[in-house]
Amino acid sequence: MNQAITAAGGRRLTRNKAFVLQRRADDRKNGLLACLPDEDFDMLKSYLEVVELPQGKVLCNSGICPTHVYFPVTAVVSHIYIADTGATLELATVGCDGMVGISVFMGGDSTLSLAVVQRGGTLLRVPARELQVAFEKGGALQHLFLRFTQSLLNQMTQVAACNRHHSLYQQLCRWLLSNADLSPGSDILQSQEAIAHALGVRREGVTAEAGRLRDDNAICYDRGRITVLDRVKLETGTCECYARVRKETARLLPREVAM
Repeated sequence: MNQAITAAGGRRLTRNKAFVLQRRADDRKNGLLACLPDEDFDMLKSYLEVVELPQGKVLCNSGICPTHVYFPVTAVVSHIYIADTGATLELATVGCDGMVGISVFMGGDSTLSLAVVQRGGTLLRVPARELQVAFEKGGALQHLFLRFTQSLLNQMTQVAACNRHHSLYQQLCRWLLSNADLSPGSDILQSQEAIAHALGVRREGVTAEAGRLRDDNAICYDRGRITVLDRVKLETGTCECYARVRKETARLLPREVAM
């Protein structure tokens, strides 16, 4: 019997479909790859390589053509802009539902930002040339990767607007929520100095606002480990940017990918 079951988020799946999705998740690890039809995934699978990379590892440098496209599994990757003055700003983050290296198939070869591992872990990677060949064949792979690209650009746009128009307290709440979504548990392994670099502000500002959240029992932190205690308080404290990014990601990507 093709019995229906309830998956995460309350959506209904047949048992057969649920089995297929689970098999893909087990085999492919990355959610974006898991949503590819078998014939599209087959174009990449023989080239996929599993790599373990530490925090701080640069995947794609500014102005340089990537050699590989990466699909995070347990790692989290940040897209960062570095000004001539040395000031930094995090433009977007990518976890197990995305990919790093979209310039390979967008035709521009390189970008002004760099991609660096924010949280060390496992990634799948494929040579840039092989990914480009598969993309140029069109079909579901091209369609899915273009929709992910749009969701990534939406995230960058919203982050830029947030950094310009909203308070540091709101930005910090947004950043904590977004990174908690990409973490396997409730802990975020980042120092306050690293968060300050991500938000493009002084560390003292992050320390003060993090202290407010700690005093309100929304988070606790100790030596580079932040634990989210109350998501509702963070969601109340943040601006509309967090919800907008989540809504757009859910609209553009399959539910099995959008987190």
